Amino acid sequence: GAEELQAECHKIGGCETGKAVITKGYKLPAKYIIHTVGPIYRGGNNNEEELLKNAYLNSMKLAKEYKLESIAFPLISSGIYGYPKDEALKVAISAISEFLLENEMTVYLVMFDTKAFAFSEKLFKSITKYIDDKYADEHRALDKYRNIQEYELKYQAPVVMDFMQEKKSRSLKDVVYQLDETFSEMLLRLIDEKEKTDVETYKKANIDRKLFSKIRTDKNYKPRKNTVLAFAVALELNVDEAKDLLKRAGYALSHSNKFDIIVEYFLEEQIYNIFEINEALFAFEQPLLGI
Repeated sequence: GAEELQAECHKIGGCETGKAVITKGYKLPAKYIIHTVGPIYRGGNNNEEELLKNAYLNSMKLAKEYKLESIAFPLISSGIYGYPKDEALKVAISAISEFLLENEMTVYLVMFDTKAFAFSEKLFKSITKYIDDKYADEHRALDKYRNIQEYELKYQAPVVMDFMQEKKSRSLKDVVYQLDETFSEMLLRLIDEKEKTDVETYKKANIDRKLFSKIRTDKNYKPRKNTVLAFAVALELNVDEAKDLLKRAGYALSHSNKFDIIVEYFLEEQIYNIFEINEALFAFEQPLLGI
């Protein structure tokens, strides 16, 4: 297989920086191999960013030309070519996002370690504090609940637990509207109410068209929790709306779950960039949103 691949590469000849060529996959577990040349990093002032972006875009265009449904990339130029990993990651995400806005394809960015994620120290500290506060709130609430239970057992007096009532941002109409709707029905209603398109929504949610089609055609579809929250981000829901959507799928946000708290943080801060949220989840070693 290796000799045949080498022979085909020799037949093609060279490949300019930022361009891409394709060969058969031979004995590799892939039908095709797309070869691209990323730039050597020379300080960042020699058109490296555009060349690197073109390496991704031209590879994806070639995959589309060959009617491929998926493609997987390493972090191009971040090895011996010396491109700073965090900057290379930003270029990769920018190029992939740009392509997917106009095209249907599953694109994987394969990360072998966390070094590329030079995650914002300020944001990391802010999220860490938010997590700690929520954990503390949860424990205080449980302690208070236990104390109330002991009080009720002792005095047989019912106590109203106001501390468990959260502030609501919904109107009465929102609460009573379509009480029996399923997750699928609520999702489609929200897409209409938020004046979004189906394509815009599933792309922003980092969800592929096939999965969205299943959700649309099966009103009783049971999604994964991270899929529900991906749609909550795509639709720019507030925390309360996100809780309602989760409830339709049989889930809830928990302050004893780090994944839930991190996503809630971004919803409260009205930060709806799913790639930024996934960077944070990755930094805290949590599952990612979408696929």
